[in-house]
Amino acid sequence: MSTTPLPLVSARAPRPAALQYIVIEGPIGAGKTTLATRLAERWSMQTLFESNADNPFLERVYREAGASSHALAAQLHVALQRERLAHDVAARRAAGVPLVTNFLGERNDLFARLTLSDDELPLFRALAARLAVNGPAPDLVVYLQASPEVLYARIQKRAVPRELHISDAFLRALCDSYNDFFYHYDRAPVLTVGAEHLDLPDSDADLALIAERIETMRGRKESFVKGTSL
Repeated sequence: MSTTPLPLVSARAPRPAALQYIVIEGPIGAGKTTLATRLAERWSMQTLFESNADNPFLERVYREAGASSHALAAQLHVALQRERLAHDVAARRAAGVPLVTNFLGERNDLFARLTLSDDELPLFRALAARLAVNGPAPDLVVYLQASPEVLYARIQKRAVPRELHISDAFLRALCDSYNDFFYHYDRAPVLTVGAEHLDLPDSDADLALIAERIETMRGRKESFVKGTSL
């Protein structure tokens, strides 16, 4: 007996028309780049990623628990990279390219406040202001949230050498700073996602849950935690 073959289901789903520029944000270890990559594949978008791999100062900052003579150099390196990336974002958006990134330029100050001394911070802010590019606001920011304990375990598991020096105290301060930043952030809609119980690298079901929540989002600020009705 012959059977009719089932139609193949495309891995790519239609993207909500209003979402042309999405930013995935969150502390180190939250899964920003992974989620950005998978959403871009799902919705046929381009990606543009910030990378700290070529920042020669970061490992020394992490090793010295933030109180480092290299902190200002590390932050200026990041600011220069973000300035270049901001121009790239603006150019792609002007060309109508659907885009997902793993960075938000406005949070330049977040790490600076944790790592710079009181006399270095005003200097950094003055220089960063000269580098700032007034690019387009995202259509949506997805803020990945996780506890310091979960972030620490993920950092240890992936074992990137420069990250292994990050302390539990620094992660706690970083999480608090991110929460405060997004509590006040209002330039774009924000979907806060509890990432602790999501398998972002491998679970198609978890990816579908996030995509569905993005597609059905109506307010300026909403939250999603797997297994709840938030």
